[in-house]
Amino acid sequence: MVVVVANAPLRWTERLVRRLRGATLVVAADGGANHLARIGVRPAAVVGDLDSIRPEVRAWVGEDRVVSRPDQDFTDLHKTLAYVIDELGAKTVVIVGGTGGRIDHAIENLALLARWAGRAELEMHDESVRIIPVRHEAAFTVAIGATVSLLPLGRCERVWTAGLRWPLDGEPLDLGGRTSVSNQATEERITVRVAGGTLLVFLPSG
Repeated sequence: MVVVVANAPLRWTERLVRRLRGATLVVAADGGANHLARIGVRPAAVVGDLDSIRPEVRAWVGEDRVVSRPDQDFTDLHKTLAYVIDELGAKTVVIVGGTGGRIDHAIENLALLARWAGRAELEMHDESVRIIPVRHEAAFTVAIGATVSLLPLGRCERVWTAGLRWPLDGEPLDLGGRTSVSNQATEERITVRVAGGTLLVFLPSG
């Protein structure tokens, strides 16, 4: 598992730090290195246009770990995912520091989950939620009564669920129309199946 630390505002929790400590590799997307410096975890690489990493953090990381990607057509998180998936061959990637701060940045980061979902197993974590893109079918273990939200990135032509209080049986979900926010788990195992499109499943961080 590779953990990618992005540059959105981030409060380290014990759970996130544990996730980081258990990672095979930790990589920062530009200013994400500033977050890592706060907890003393030196990333294996810092990727991006390098306009957000603080000079003292860059010196602490070391120039041998800096991967310059100046292309302004893509965000630093996109460049970092390309680096760990395409260049390093990562199969499982957890992103932290991707959802806070500016709303336009957060939406773009969520959209990246859809763009890269077919290339690796992806999750995005914040203090209270983990977000997982589903294109076909997935099952999750949660506490009964847990809040589960389903948000399509654009439109999902048909969605089926099991184990939720308000189930879906092949209905479409559309970000400009119907979504399924604040559903509730009625079983410890819930399943989601999608035909056409990418669905973001929001689960408690646990």
